[in-house]
Amino acid sequence: MGDPNGRQERPPGCTGTLPATSAELSRLLTAVRRGRVLTVTGGFGAPRSLLVREMARRLTSNFCDGVAVVTLEYASGVRELVGALGTVPGIPYLPRGSADAASWLAERDMLLVLDGSDRLTPEALNWLRALLARAPGLRILAAGRYPLALEQERVHRL
Repeated sequence: MGDPNGRQERPPGCTGTLPATSAELSRLLTAVRRGRVLTVTGGFGAPRSLLVREMARRLTSNFCDGVAVVTLEYASGVRELVGALGTVPGIPYLPRGSADAASWLAERDMLLVLDGSDRLTPEALNWLRALLARAPGLRILAAGRYPLALEQERVHRL
């Protein structure tokens, strides 16, 4: 279902219209399944967030270890990012400390959604680069004002 402009409407119980046509959404979902990093960029946070959260909802069954959605509201370094991951429902156990968390995540087949990724510090971005090199089953879906500049990143501009 969609509006006259081809945009996708949200499922019952959710408000707003997705900022992507059905064809665009299908391409983005495929890009996440086949790639390592997809960043949705644009000037307004609400449409970015709406789109990545809907994508995460639709992709949950594609990953053995599920989807972890982390909302970054403030400048976030490695410590804050790992701490936020430790509070995500569905992650049964996340060791403390960035090295232990990276080892744990390296063994997972999961999608990490970073909503507000423009708030990541350079240190956190370097940690994510190292994590991607160690974690073949990890995919990242990010929403922010600009790309993460990670290797193998695809960017979708709203």
